[in-house]
Amino acid sequence: MPVGWRFIAQNALTEDVLDWQVPFALSSNPKRDLSGPGSMAGTIEPEYARMIGADGEPILQEWGTKLYLEIDGAIRWGGIVTKTAYDGAQATVSCEGFSTYLHGIPFEDYIISGKKITPKDPYAGKDKNHDGFIDGSNPKVKVPKPPKSYGGPRIDVYDAVRKIWSHVQGKPFGDVGLVLDSHDKGELLGTADGEDPWELAWWDNPDCGQTLDTLVNQFMFDWVETHAWKDSTSNTITHRLRLGTPRLGRKRADLRFAQGENIVAIAKPEGMGDEYANEVMVLGKGEGQKMKRAQVADLTSRRWAETRRLRRVATVTDKTLSSASALRKRGAQELAGRSAELQIPAIQIIDHPNARFGSWALGDDIRVQVHVPWVGDIDVWHRIISDEISADGFIALALKRSDSFHY
Repeated sequence: MPVGWRFIAQNALTEDVLDWQVPFALSSNPKRDLSGPGSMAGTIEPEYARMIGADGEPILQEWGTKLYLEIDGAIRWGGIVTKTAYDGAQATVSCEGFSTYLHGIPFEDYIISGKKITPKDPYAGKDKNHDGFIDGSNPKVKVPKPPKSYGGPRIDVYDAVRKIWSHVQGKPFGDVGLVLDSHDKGELLGTADGEDPWELAWWDNPDCGQTLDTLVNQFMFDWVETHAWKDSTSNTITHRLRLGTPRLGRKRADLRFAQGENIVAIAKPEGMGDEYANEVMVLGKGEGQKMKRAQVADLTSRRWAETRRLRRVATVTDKTLSSASALRKRGAQELAGRSAELQIPAIQIIDHPNARFGSWALGDDIRVQVHVPWVGDIDVWHRIISDEISADGFIALALKRSDSFHY
C-alpha cells in the first residue's frame, strides 16, 4: 500500500470504526462517477484475526460495512460493501458508492406534482328541466358555466430527489447518512394546467434508483456524492450529495493537460460511428396518430456542403413525455450527445504542477492537448465524468467532449 494511504472500515448503521487500517489490496481502482455511485474492489489475504468480529463473522459484511480510502489525511473515496466472496484464505470484496443503495429499494409512498383540480360546480343539478336556467329562479337566471379545472401545487425537480432520499433514509435501518443540498433546480414537475401531472405512486412499484436516473435523464442535471472528515479533531466522516444547478464543475483554464507533460497515455480516440446523428425524433405519450412527437435537428450540421455529412436520424421513445417543450428538450439532449466530433474517452496522468492530484472536480471542463496519428494535434475541451486513483501513482480520467452536453 502506498505511503499515506489507508482503508478505513465502519459499521454501516452506527458508523463505529471497525478497523483503521484494513489490509486491502486493490483489484479495481477506486472510481468516482459524475451522477453515479462509483466503485472499488480488492482482496484481503491471508485471513487476519482482527478482520473477524466478536460474533465470528468477517467485519466486512455485504450492506453492513462502509469502506473508505484516505490519502494523506483526506477521504478520497467512500462506499458500501455490496459483495463478498471467499476462496481459501483470500476474501474478495466489492464496494459501490452510497448512492447505489437506492437501486432495488421500492418507493412506498405517493407524490403528485401538478395534479389536475376540478372545482365543485355549485350549480350542478340545479337545471333539472334542462332549459338552461336555474330551477325556480324568477326572473330566470341562466346557469353559469362550470368552473374551469386548473393545476395543483407543483414541486421542484430537486424536491422530488430529496423526497425519494428522505423516504428511503427514513425507514428503519435505511439511513446511510447522506445529506442532500437544499437548493432548487428551478424547474417544476408536471404542467401548470394540470393536464400532465408528475406522479410517483407505490402501486406502480417504482424503483427509487431507477426513478432518480430517469429524473437525471429527463431534466438534465448533475449530482455527485462526497465524503470528508467533519473536522481535524473528529473521527466523524460526513456524507453529502451535491446537486448541480443544473451542472457541476467549471471551466478550468488554470489547469493544463498535455501529452508529454502530465498526460502519459490516452485511450483510443473515437467518433460516434453508428451512434452519430444530426437529427432526433422523440416519441412521447399516446398511441397511433395521437402519439406526441417532436423533431429536433442540428442546423449547423445541415450545411452539408461544408460538413459532408449525410442526414442521420436517431429515434428516442419516452412515454412519460407529453408537452412540446419536454419533447424538444429531450431531443436536444440526445442530439448533443450524438453529434460531437472526435473525442478522447480517457487519459492517464501523473501528479504534476500542471494539475496537482485532487485539484479538479467531477464535472470540470479541461483542455486536452494530444497528438493522434491520422488526425494530427487535438486541442479540445473535455468534461471529467469519472476519475480512478491507482496505487502506482497514475490517475485515469474518463472524459466526454464538453460540447456534447446540452446543459
